[in-house]
Amino acid sequence: MTPPPLPRARIAGLDGLRAVAVILVVVYHLFPAGLLRSGYVGVDVFFVISGFLITTLLLRERSREGRIRLRRFWVRRARRLLPALATVVTVSASIAWLVGGDVLVDMGLQVLGAATFSYNWVSMADGGTYFSAADPEIFRNLWSLAVEEQFYLLWPLLLPLFLLLPGRRSRAAVALALAALSGAWAFTSVAAGADLTRVYFGTDTHAFGLLIGVAVAFALHGLVVRRPSVAGVGPVWGVIVGALATAGIVGAAAVGGGEAITFPASSLAASLLTAVVLVIAAWPGSWFGRVLDVTPLRWLGERSYAVYLWHWPLLVLLSFQLSGAGPEAGVPVMASAGVAAASVVAAALSYRWIEQPVRRHGFRGAFALARHGLRSRPSRRAATLAAAVAAALALGGTTAAVAAAPRETTSQNAVDAGRDALAQAQAQHHPTPEPAPGAQTVDGTRVSAVGDSVMLASAPGLLQAMPGIAVDAEVSRSLWAGAHIVEDLAASGELREYVVVGLGTNGPVSTEALQRIVDAAGPERYVILVNASAPRDWIPGVNRDLTAFAATHPRVAVADWAGAIAGRTDLLAGDQIHPESAGGELYASMVKRAVDGAATQLATAQWAAEQTRTTLLEMLGADEDQ
Repeated sequence: MTPPPLPRARIAGLDGLRAVAVILVVVYHLFPAGLLRSGYVGVDVFFVISGFLITTLLLRERSREGRIRLRRFWVRRARRLLPALATVVTVSASIAWLVGGDVLVDMGLQVLGAATFSYNWVSMADGGTYFSAADPEIFRNLWSLAVEEQFYLLWPLLLPLFLLLPGRRSRAAVALALAALSGAWAFTSVAAGADLTRVYFGTDTHAFGLLIGVAVAFALHGLVVRRPSVAGVGPVWGVIVGALATAGIVGAAAVGGGEAITFPASSLAASLLTAVVLVIAAWPGSWFGRVLDVTPLRWLGERSYAVYLWHWPLLVLLSFQLSGAGPEAGVPVMASAGVAAASVVAAALSYRWIEQPVRRHGFRGAFALARHGLRSRPSRRAATLAAAVAAALALGGTTAAVAAAPRETTSQNAVDAGRDALAQAQAQHHPTPEPAPGAQTVDGTRVSAVGDSVMLASAPGLLQAMPGIAVDAEVSRSLWAGAHIVEDLAASGELREYVVVGLGTNGPVSTEALQRIVDAAGPERYVILVNASAPRDWIPGVNRDLTAFAATHPRVAVADWAGAIAGRTDLLAGDQIHPESAGGELYASMVKRAVDGAATQLATAQWAAEQTRTTLLEMLGADEDQ
């Protein structure tokens, strides 16, 4: 029979402080360019709270019952943590299976780490990184839950040793000494050049927050005062000091540039400030705990665990869905705001329908309620069946995700292939080949440019960037007119080696007209097609057609004017089409890069062909010698 839960003696301020912690972490992950560049210190706030709360509960149980019931303690922790965790892992893994691709990488290891509360060590063993967001793990945020669970497993076993020490002060001092050792080990490891993720994820190097919380719990246990003061400081001053310490935590989250160089200093500072907040908030009769537990913060704090669990998988899934890459590719602000809102909604639903039933009734009781729902009124029976089907689908999706998970990302595969090719080349003995040609620079006297009014407005920039360039541009010119001009220039012998065509602004392009331009240029010339940027509905189609045409013609390239001017419309005239002086210079530099790139590609291709010919001749010579 499952033992009844212990009566909850609520500690003021904890939920409000949890809300502050989860806000720091979520903002740090969802808005990395914002003010909270070191918002990961919110995890350290959670660590201090956990060390304080768990130790306080264990000490209260021992004082009340004369012993600590380990089985009951671990069952309570399982009730608190497992329902929301299982929901997040199975639902997120199932969605990842639907998204597919790189988001599935190492899904089996990630699920294993989540299920065994060893995610931090599993991730490190597999080469995972925290401070670099490349190829992110969908469950990376579970590293901190693993550290806490390892603490929950070991600490009740070690606590009796601390209780052998005389008095709460000596116990608190020993806990602080151990916290100092953990912090010093983290500082020493970073200074010695150790991997920052190893230091950050390590239970040994990141235990100082938990131990500081333990010290606070020892210091406050059994404390009784007759007035609402903190160490002789009146209640008003307690509110002021507590507010300043809370502001200090936010300040620690704002320090630094979002890089790992602020760890472990930022985390240690946030942990110590959290200890100050806890002492003031949990002091008997303190006003500050009630201030910190203002209704919105308390509501969010009660659901902070699920918010923390949901926000990172949702962010990674959305990022891969939008761009095919992780959050490092950039997530629009509105999309990040949507993830924040979805995380809160998912957490609220999880808290109401998953976490609370298990916490109140236990696992067996919750299943009994579900069985009862199948025999209840039709609406409740339908809801219970829907929940059962959803759970079955989530489990099936998780299994499919693990089975379909690739071992490496596509980018890593490409890197490995390149590394293998280099290793094979180095292993073979070859005479020193002729070096590959460097970047080419094309003189303007080798370039003919035919365009419309956008090119005409950019003519000063073109003449400056490529002196001697021949520009034939006119207002409202169509692609067909441009094809006739190129044909006439070729017939008269005036068409130069590189032909730049900028004629996409005034209407859709024709593949036939493009082919006429390429045919007129002939195989000895290179054609550069400048795409278009204008608030006109045909522009996207024009740019797609130009790109598709270039992809099927080896001596045709696209100069990306649309990409160059994107986000810089201040360089355009009021019609948002024609470049002003600075915009014309940008247009010219973009065209020059494209022309130089084409020349470099041609030179490289010629060099490669020559190297291949030389290699074949050497092989033929070797065969003849044999």
